[in-house]
Amino acid sequence: MSGDAYSRPAIRVLGLVKQFGDLRAVDGVSFEVPSGQVVGFIGANGAGKTTTMRMMATLEHPDDGVIEINGVDVVQEPGFVRRNVGWMPDAYGAYDAMTVWEYLDFFVRAYGFHGAQAAQRVQEVMAFTDLESLRDRPMTKLSKGMNQRLCLARTLLPDPGVLILDEPAAGLDPKARIEFKQLVRLLAKEGKTLFISSHILSELEEMCDAMLFIDQGRIVHHGTAESLRQRDGMPVLVRVEIDGPVEPLLQWVELHPNMDVFDSAKQSVRIRVHEGNPEHLHDVLKALMREEFRVTDFHRESVKLEDAFVDILTKVGGEHAL
Repeated sequence: MSGDAYSRPAIRVLGLVKQFGDLRAVDGVSFEVPSGQVVGFIGANGAGKTTTMRMMATLEHPDDGVIEINGVDVVQEPGFVRRNVGWMPDAYGAYDAMTVWEYLDFFVRAYGFHGAQAAQRVQEVMAFTDLESLRDRPMTKLSKGMNQRLCLARTLLPDPGVLILDEPAAGLDPKARIEFKQLVRLLAKEGKTLFISSHILSELEEMCDAMLFIDQGRIVHHGTAESLRQRDGMPVLVRVEIDGPVEPLLQWVELHPNMDVFDSAKQSVRIRVHEGNPEHLHDVLKALMREEFRVTDFHRESVKLEDAFVDILTKVGGEHAL
């Protein structure tokens, strides 16, 4: 294999556009995913996630732009892409009177495996996804978590190098979510490239090397979770505990345009400070002391990924309004 093959991205998307009537569902999306990375794809319902992923998997035709998987254009060579990309939709149909083994056996043959080779491949993916004990169970008798593992097993049958997973953890109970995260880690160790959409931001943070945020069909952030939290202009949360009633502190915060109250309790207030550099936070503490608040604790809290996501959407919404 040439040096270029090793260095090129597993996924390359450039200027991607998809229009449905008057709605531009995907509006000039561009990004790259290096080989072997796990990337989370995040956005609200209707943001353009599934449409983008379906185009990557050759299930929708882009109106404009380029998508390449391992350097191959998905529009020009869809057959190659379908052999080398594992697509896991957010929902799939179950067949009456078909067992787990029969379902996987049907699809492995559709992928071109036959005889002993087909049986071996089904056994391998069943072992990997912990489905061996469910071999003879009808598909209609599976729990949500079992169904997701079965859908993932089907996706893994051709041993694809790139996996595109649409909301794979949706509706799973805590145990099934843990099992799914373990499977993702194992696949990443094998060198697979995983592109995962989800609404469960905290779980994506644990699994992913990088995150893509999409809003109104446009990419609004591409980077690590930490880079999102610490980007310029990101407000920080400061917990202030005082010896005394909080009402005067709440009123004091309202007088300052660069901060607002996030929430409050009996003797504490969480303040959102819009200039979060250490020097400014020191000035806030000094101002509290000048006002003779009896501060017993003052500390900066870690920014939750959900809060960072909402903040960036708020700012992007303001820019769109302009």
